[in-house]
Amino acid sequence: MSSDLFPRILWASAGSRSESDCACPDTGTASTVLYSLPGEQPESDCACPAAHPAPSAGQHFPPALWQLSPHLYRAPLPQAHELTFNPTGPVSVAVLNEPARSTLDAFSTPHPLTDPTARQLAVLGLLTPAQLTTRHSQLATHHSPLITAWLHVTDACNLRCSYCYVTKSGRAMSEETGRAAVDAVFRSALAHGFCGVKLKYGGGEPTLNFSLVRSLHRHAETLAARHNLELRAVLLSNGTLLTGEMIDWLRDESVRLMISLDGIGPAHDAQRPFADGRGSFVQVARNVDRALARGLPPYLSITVTPHNAGNLAETVAFALERDLPFNLNFIREPGVGQVGNLFYADDRIIGGVQAAFAVIEAALPRRRLIDALVDRSGFGSPHEYPCGAGRNYLVIDPQGRVARCQMEMSRPVTDVWADDPLQAVRERRDGFQNIPVDEKEDCRDCVWRYWCAGGCPLLTYRAGGRSDRPSPYCAVYKALYPDLLRLEGLRLLKW
Repeated sequence: MSSDLFPRILWASAGSRSESDCACPDTGTASTVLYSLPGEQPESDCACPAAHPAPSAGQHFPPALWQLSPHLYRAPLPQAHELTFNPTGPVSVAVLNEPARSTLDAFSTPHPLTDPTARQLAVLGLLTPAQLTTRHSQLATHHSPLITAWLHVTDACNLRCSYCYVTKSGRAMSEETGRAAVDAVFRSALAHGFCGVKLKYGGGEPTLNFSLVRSLHRHAETLAARHNLELRAVLLSNGTLLTGEMIDWLRDESVRLMISLDGIGPAHDAQRPFADGRGSFVQVARNVDRALARGLPPYLSITVTPHNAGNLAETVAFALERDLPFNLNFIREPGVGQVGNLFYADDRIIGGVQAAFAVIEAALPRRRLIDALVDRSGFGSPHEYPCGAGRNYLVIDPQGRVARCQMEMSRPVTDVWADDPLQAVRERRDGFQNIPVDEKEDCRDCVWRYWCAGGCPLLTYRAGGRSDRPSPYCAVYKALYPDLLRLEGLRLLKW
């Protein structure tokens, strides 16, 4: 985007969120659109399957005085451009050239919207009515149209990952229990008015019970068609046992594939060895490339720990070289009482992620990455909850027991034979609670609160026995967000 005499604004809203190891927060789902003034047609970003129209600067605005939105975050970018970010606005990052920035600055004193550039700034949430007085009046929250269920089709696994929370009993979910689980998810979806169902086939290692995955997916497709519900699905795999036949089936059935990759060579092997102690990287990398060659680009789930943070840059380079989507998940301890042992070496994690950012900056991709680079943070739109735990999320073990979170399988709430498992999950009041971020001490006044939403609620509870406190990773988030926003601004400028 060149700087010239005309005001120009670049922005991008979120497309479909990258796969992650949790239920995603409730954010908007509009596809990425670039908007430029004057006279140019919006262009859809090539990473998105479909584009929604850009907000119209010509829409009706009530007669009022308008002013700069409070708490705007602004930072310089190359060639006299500026990154502008409204923490409670509908668009996470906007890039303005100098004339557009001058228009924005003019509203330091309230006055009416008199030109298309000013109206576009208002649409993007960078300007607000001067009479807007309450702190939350701008926040438009989104409620997920999907119920998400993690189906542990087995708790057996051929790896022994250092941070795994699954007890390996070797138990596999039966066909009967699996069908009952899928039935239960759809019952709750219908009871609570969801528009669709998302199934996460996991474990253990789900490829060890892949015949059940195929059977359950066929059953889910039948139920989705019968009830006119959308169906999405993903297989969460360690990547070591994937065959060409499995990959082809996933591709043909439009089931996404997420593979865990924690490093290159020894960095991965140290955290994700086979049960006999051998490293697993070679097999994982081979199957990542096999899936890519067979038309099923996998999502890479990268768990960031103090041990592999120093190698994170080369892991991200591996993904960028293959144009693969990925996300960075900060380690969550597998049990109570381990907080502080090795998990929160903030400086190492911050340094590792910043090194990864430098790799990304050197080879900025077309695809939007901002929502996948800092743990549970999502920049699609402001959100009050970091995940769907206790709200629109079910985790089902091989015996059909239902829990609120995959890290809390030892504390089931109900089972799949209940009339409405989701209702039972929502009514659970002991243990951790997934509360709105505005109800958390030290969060409610933080400018970043609607993007991290307080972080993983279970991790916070395990760290201090309370749900109304900030995440143990709060300092990490705050340190990385300015760099993250700058990176997205540079990407918008390039593409």
